[in-house]
Amino acid sequence: MFIFSERKSAVASFAVILAAAGKSTRFQSKGAKALGSGPQKKPFMDLKGRAVWVRSAEIFSNREDVQQLIISIAEEDIEWFKEKFRPNMAFMQIEIVAGGQERSDSVQNALARVKADIDYVAIHDAARPLITDKWVGELFAAAEKSDAVIPAIRVSSTLKRVGRDRRIEETVDRTDLWAAQTPQVFKRQLLLDAYAQRGDFQPTDEAQLVEQMGQPVTIVEGSPLNQKITTAADFRMAEALVNALPKPKGFQALHPFADEEPRGIF
Repeated sequence: MFIFSERKSAVASFAVILAAAGKSTRFQSKGAKALGSGPQKKPFMDLKGRAVWVRSAEIFSNREDVQQLIISIAEEDIEWFKEKFRPNMAFMQIEIVAGGQERSDSVQNALARVKADIDYVAIHDAARPLITDKWVGELFAAAEKSDAVIPAIRVSSTLKRVGRDRRIEETVDRTDLWAAQTPQVFKRQLLLDAYAQRGDFQPTDEAQLVEQMGQPVTIVEGSPLNQKITTAADFRMAEALVNALPKPKGFQALHPFADEEPRGIF
């Protein structure tokens, strides 16, 4: 959990931004259930008794080097979110920031709230609940050496470039291709500089902004388990895998109620 008074100056500090303001346009909630009568959006779905975003956030909340935790929520969902998840917010000391039109706008809004004494900022998709403390620790350690790191996995499938008529135009060479994941971790000032130069550009991730500055971004090999929930099929896969994830010693699920028994929602 958060430790403020005992933090030593020699220990790097991290802020974590959870991106949860998306519209979930590709997610069809058939078979999945939101917690309460809230928006049918990926981060708010009930994944084995806890909301997807809670599972994404609690790994960071249990780390002493995480000094600030911020979540971006669509403005129209904020009041509902506060009412529904008030106990979780209190347990995790999480701050809410209104999201913007696009993901990068939401992250920029949250970045403006990061405290000046924070060393590094991690941005994580709230719809990636299958992360572990070990993976986060490896990324944080790499960030202290490289200033800009992201998790990614090698592309193993054969890739096809397809036209609008759904006919294959070419087979793409997959050599040296990696699929990016989150959390992506950057030196705070580096990320501030990258966003200051963004203009109207809408990057698909923060690494793309940093790359445009000419700053090298290092890959840390991720895990295929760290998938983003985009579709209903992704949700079913996450439900099947969530209990298989290792929990660090002393890990606490930071919410006021015990996990509910799994519900046969599929």
